[in-house]
Amino acid sequence: MLVREFDFDLPPELIAQVPAPDRGDARLLHLSTSTGAVTHAWISSLPGLLRPGDLLVVNDTRVFPARLLGRRVPTGGAVECLLVGLGSEWGQTPLRPHSDPSEVWEALMHPGQKLKPGARVVFEGSATLHGEVLERRYFGRRLIRLWTDDGSSVQQAVDRIGHVPLPPYIRRSDSAADHERYQTMFARERGSVAAPTAGLHFSAALLDALGARGVEMTRITLHVGYGTFQPVRVAHVEDHRLDPERYEIAQDAAVAVNQALDQGRRVVAVGTTTTRTLEAVAREHAGRLVAGGGWTELFIYPGFEFRVIQGLLTNFHLPQSSLLMLVSALAGPERVLEAYRRAIAERYRFYSYGDAMLIV
Repeated sequence: MLVREFDFDLPPELIAQVPAPDRGDARLLHLSTSTGAVTHAWISSLPGLLRPGDLLVVNDTRVFPARLLGRRVPTGGAVECLLVGLGSEWGQTPLRPHSDPSEVWEALMHPGQKLKPGARVVFEGSATLHGEVLERRYFGRRLIRLWTDDGSSVQQAVDRIGHVPLPPYIRRSDSAADHERYQTMFARERGSVAAPTAGLHFSAALLDALGARGVEMTRITLHVGYGTFQPVRVAHVEDHRLDPERYEIAQDAAVAVNQALDQGRRVVAVGTTTTRTLEAVAREHAGRLVAGGGWTELFIYPGFEFRVIQGLLTNFHLPQSSLLMLVSALAGPERVLEAYRRAIAERYRFYSYGDAMLIV
């Protein structure tokens, strides 16, 4: 299967640069999995498009301010650093004395060519972080050691001076409003460098309406990594690989999903991250969910056999992206691309801060 089969032309002005005024203002395109019919609605219409007894599964990861802006030492040249994950999570932390409060992170750094091992950087604001590049890695990545002046928590300093890691297609600096709007109302577990954007549309009013409809909800956690932005650099879909991402499923969530499956009720994933987590765990446990944590690098593309979800609420995704391939696996590439053409014709807003699509 060729990656170029998942291409489409999107007018640049349809890439949403700011969120809708309110969380409940998004439009909603409904694609029927049984007929392929496309209808246009609003996110407030979601309860009426679901059935009593449907189980919505949301991702409760919390985005942390992973983008650091600073300067090189001693030259003063500008430096940008996107923290991807703790080195200990990637098995890449060099041995240090137990008393050393510094942290080693996998990061994307710019300007990449100038930041060789041994390069020093500093990030300043209401806290100060110092950094040293330890190792050059692939595609502009670095292993970097971070520490504070007084030995205090590195992650607390990141929270104080870091910027919201808006996706690269949002062509502006982050604002104070992004700290709240680029976070779902379910956000609880710190660890993502990108929001699970389908969850951005939910408000208290929508949850009340879903509850009144008899729609149930449970939460899982998948910490979204840089792989969500990672371009597909191969010609054939089957050759693409995703970065591993960390997940956690609580006992009550596993029970809720398994009960829904046993009772023939639909499981509807809110977002591609939720989908990948549910399906990854089910593949390892004969179609069942089990409580616990781990890592997944499951890549879903057409031909995939879904064992858990029968529906998906998602945003509109980039051409030739792994996320578009996942959506196409559920509804079929031809139907999805036709729905995208309809969305473009109707001037839907695309990507993270854009409108939503329901596939059931």
